[in-house]
Amino acid sequence: MKRINTLLIEKQLGGLKAGDEVLLSGIVYTARDQAHKRLAEAIKKRSSLPIDLKGAFIYYCGPTATPRGKVIGSCGPTTSFRMDEFTPVLLKVGLRGMIGKGRRSKEVCRQIKKYKAVYFLTYAGCGALLSKYVVKAEPIAYKELGPEAVYKLEVKDFPLIVGVDSQGRSVYD
Repeated sequence: MKRINTLLIEKQLGGLKAGDEVLLSGIVYTARDQAHKRLAEAIKKRSSLPIDLKGAFIYYCGPTATPRGKVIGSCGPTTSFRMDEFTPVLLKVGLRGMIGKGRRSKEVCRQIKKYKAVYFLTYAGCGALLSKYVVKAEPIAYKELGPEAVYKLEVKDFPLIVGVDSQGRSVYD
């Protein structure tokens, strides 16, 4: 099991291989379909973004309502393939890590390799368990989207598997 931190990720990504198990700590942003669409449109229009994507991690997740006394509600991954049409433009402006479930298209795997990024898998169906690794959560953009708003999460030892490494190798191949 490897421990990585989003602040040091540029130095750590190259050492990760498809299939590696890792524990991630640091800042991660949630974003699903509608948030991705808005981010991609803003990039294409050269508008300012609500988050800095350079070196950032996006978790394909829409958290449920936060129960009393908890940091966040259930926060399991959503199907990553649905974000594939937006992924190349986000990678181009500096996105370095993505977290979700399921395989990625061949084009996204090529783009991950081109931009030296990494796609991580996390455990599907375990949103309540995964919420225990979130130390802090706050909605920071597109709040009108409800659970699909962009949240800034601080995570500690969030369990992941390298799905596609920075060389474009996939666990699905």
